[in-house]
Amino acid sequence: MPTLSLTSKDPATLTADALVVAVAAGPSGPRLIGGDGFGAAVRTQLTNALSAVAATGAQDSVQRIPAVAGISARSVVFTGLGTVPAAIPAEVLRRAAGAAARELAGLAKVAFALPAPDAEAVTAVAEGALFGAYRYNRYRTGDGIKAPVGSLVIAATGGTTPAARAGVKRAKILAAAVHGTRDLINMAPLDLFPAAFAVQAQQVVENLPVAVTVLDERRLSRGGYGGILAVGQGSSRPPRLVRLDYSPTGASSHVALVGKGITFDSGGLSIKPAGSMDEMKSDMSGAAAVLHCVAAVAELGLPIRVTGWLAIAENMPSGTAQRPSDVITIRGGRTVEVLNTDAEGRLVLADALVAAGELKPDVIVDIATLTGAQVIALGSRVSAIMSNDDDLRDRVHRVADTSGEQFWPMPLPQELRASLDSRVADIANIGERFGGMLVAGLFLKEFIPSRGDGDGAESVPWAHLDIAGPAFNTGSGHGYTPPGGTGVGVRTLVALCEDLAHSPIE
Repeated sequence: MPTLSLTSKDPATLTADALVVAVAAGPSGPRLIGGDGFGAAVRTQLTNALSAVAATGAQDSVQRIPAVAGISARSVVFTGLGTVPAAIPAEVLRRAAGAAARELAGLAKVAFALPAPDAEAVTAVAEGALFGAYRYNRYRTGDGIKAPVGSLVIAATGGTTPAARAGVKRAKILAAAVHGTRDLINMAPLDLFPAAFAVQAQQVVENLPVAVTVLDERRLSRGGYGGILAVGQGSSRPPRLVRLDYSPTGASSHVALVGKGITFDSGGLSIKPAGSMDEMKSDMSGAAAVLHCVAAVAELGLPIRVTGWLAIAENMPSGTAQRPSDVITIRGGRTVEVLNTDAEGRLVLADALVAAGELKPDVIVDIATLTGAQVIALGSRVSAIMSNDDDLRDRVHRVADTSGEQFWPMPLPQELRASLDSRVADIANIGERFGGMLVAGLFLKEFIPSRGDGDGAESVPWAHLDIAGPAFNTGSGHGYTPPGGTGVGVRTLVALCEDLAHSPIE
């Protein structure tokens, strides 16, 4: 990850390979935004250059020109904001900074002179630049490989205040978590199998106040984790359940985070079409997000207990694979009729949700690349929120929006629950095809424990985040989002932990 620093110097005097300035679109043409400290002559030259390169100021547009007189950097980069109001939203700044950092890979040092009059804006620019300065080069060889930008400098026009410095510190921690999540998602499944993922988890938190427990196939069998074992039994590389415990003194509440970790999903005997099966290395995105969220929360020192659960398996077809019509027993004793082995994520999550509930947390949140129906409903950039608790659902939506991640609340219609009825077991693993994302949420809801005893006891507040589409970018990069693993969900989970630490759910 690149280094990042703040400066209160005149951006025109900064020595760098490139100086990034903002351009807004408008009915009368593009115009420079920010660049406080530029003299009139510099602004005139830059304005003339906008016309010369036919700049539009559109979002995601990035254009580079040689430096003009009065600029110390070797080149100037125009990054588009789109059409913006007087008060530029934080996410617009993130995307503009990220698009520039992404396009400038290969440069050693890049300075940013985007409009940053206060700590919130400085933080947004820092986050976007760091998120955008990412490339996955692990498997590349030969010449011409571009590394991400090595050093980022942000000109803070409002001064390097304590609030701005604190925002940048948090941005670095978040970016490290997002980059780490992307790295895991992009890793080839040859290298990231369940046992290797468990080792990665231990390495990520080894210098943090986080305890790690790894359940191998023998401990999973003794513990009755029938869902994880059934999904993993078709692979020669057995499953794992990883538990991460961050328990600071004086914690205000306890949140359990559960992540789906299918290191490769062939669909099992209900095999997937070959066309896009290569993308199924990303089916562990939820577990990667949980792992790096726990690490970030510990790094930030948040006063909240967080227990992370990574339900990890490889779903493969073989002579030992589970079969459609098998009946398996989830931890806690509930039986599931497996009607489709490609609906495997909900099986590993069911085991982990039950285990998470046994610790009696105040809140449970699971995150998973769970259903193709999510992509049909919300597309490839908007994730879904389902919940049994209105307050929790609204919190997730709010903190996601503030963080710059797009989530949208979805219902859990009770009338769809009957489609999960099984003729031979307590529940089937698939139901009604239409509304399949919601049906999957209803399945998971069955494994959320109650708070208290008796028939009138309410369930633990729980939210389910389906990130099937947004977790893996199959197209070209945009804003601060690279091709491949995106790291979606990390920022929302961290922000939710911050919110719950200061205002627990009653």
